[in-house]
Amino acid sequence: MIEVDPARFEAMVGDALDGLPPDLGRLMRNVAITVEHDTGPPGLLGLYRGIPLTHRTSQYSGALPDQITIYHRAICSICTTEAEVVEEVRRTVIHEVGHHFGIEDARLHELGW
Repeated sequence: MIEVDPARFEAMVGDALDGLPPDLGRLMRNVAITVEHDTGPPGLLGLYRGIPLTHRTSQYSGALPDQITIYHRAICSICTTEAEVVEEVRRTVIHEVGHHFGIEDARLHELGW
């Protein structure tokens, strides 16, 4: 396990989001990305809660934002270097953004995320 300052970890999440292809970022709609500095649910590094873009209908208007949560301690607990944390944050952000676009876990794992 490695300790990473909360502000540094949040910057890593921001960098991972900034690293998304611009076209993909522009397609994201009504989603908030947050960092939880606790461990979070067992076995999860991140969590998407909401209605994926592929399942939204005209009745979706006015809905609260979907939420992507990245779990600081969970990620740090499986890493031994800051470089590993950066990579795991990137992978986790991409994985959860994939859920926002309606990609299921099985397909994300097939794609290496």
